[in-house]
Amino acid sequence: MTRKIVTIVGARPQFIKAAAVSREILKHPGAIEEVMIHTGQHYDPNMSQVFFDELEIPAPKYNLEVSGGSHGVMTGRMLEGIEKILLEEKPDWVLIYGDTNSTLAGALAASKLHIPVAHVEAGLRSFNMRMPEEINRILSDRVSTLLLCPTDAAVDNLAREGVLQGVRNVGDVMYDVAKYYRERARNESKILQVLGLEEKGFVLTTCHRAENTDSQERLTEILSALSTIAESLPVVLPLHPRTRKLVVDYGLEGFLENLTVVEPLPFLDMVALEQAAKVILTDSGGVQKEAFFYEVPCITMRDETEWVETIELGWNRLVGASRVRILEAYAQSIEPRRAVQGSPYGTGAASQVILEELMKEG
Repeated sequence: MTRKIVTIVGARPQFIKAAAVSREILKHPGAIEEVMIHTGQHYDPNMSQVFFDELEIPAPKYNLEVSGGSHGVMTGRMLEGIEKILLEEKPDWVLIYGDTNSTLAGALAASKLHIPVAHVEAGLRSFNMRMPEEINRILSDRVSTLLLCPTDAAVDNLAREGVLQGVRNVGDVMYDVAKYYRERARNESKILQVLGLEEKGFVLTTCHRAENTDSQERLTEILSALSTIAESLPVVLPLHPRTRKLVVDYGLEGFLENLTVVEPLPFLDMVALEQAAKVILTDSGGVQKEAFFYEVPCITMRDETEWVETIELGWNRLVGASRVRILEAYAQSIEPRRAVQGSPYGTGAASQVILEELMKEG
């Protein structure tokens, strides 16, 4: 009997993670049917459609086109749309990823219809309840049947919350993706030539989290530090549309003059830049790990991180949004590094393990 899985995605990191699992599903024709719902949370073509094309993800059967608005408005509209689809599709499982509004809407819609929920990246905690992502992941974990953790630390977090049933450490699907696309990005992407960059001759940065962009003070500190770094090495900044708007609103455009500012990049171009960068500065959870996978020093411009392993193994520095701390960490990060020790994120076969769990559960 064919088992039906409804996968819910809406944001760029989720497209990447879903690609790894979808690829594994396609190895089992007749055994599993995947129906994908795209909530539309990321609506820019460079942050959505190009990812489906490059990652070879099956085209979503449904696109809710829910983008913009407050957290409540977005989540409510997604919840309404997802519920209608689930009533029609009647899946055996709903598969959710990460910590976005799309994740939470999928978890709530499925659990209220008594459809089992499998949560990829369960158990991650920043312990900062001011982050909407923290609220989303805690609530999603609470209603999930199968909690698919990427690390031992995630398992431990759930245990401390009294969650023991259905918890599995499957490894990190992002490691699957990093291994699969590493060489393809090197061979196919022309982004270094397009931007006139040399291997290990530039800094890559991303900044999009609300805690940084919604604070004029924090965003000023970050951009000021990046502008100073750019005096010694080119700084490439793929700029999220929302961040770009706030830079203009705050009158901070002057800081961008020293930077190489580009539109959000296709996936393979981003992977090529990550591998070739001398240092990465980011407030993205996914980019922190990708830096670790590619053995590139990372500076995380947040007050906490869910990916504590990257800190413990010495490849990531947590600096908040302080200009002084960013510059100090940058000076330390350009020194020669030893190779990554240990493999806290599994073997690169998380997708296979996830599928095995979905096939035997429920």
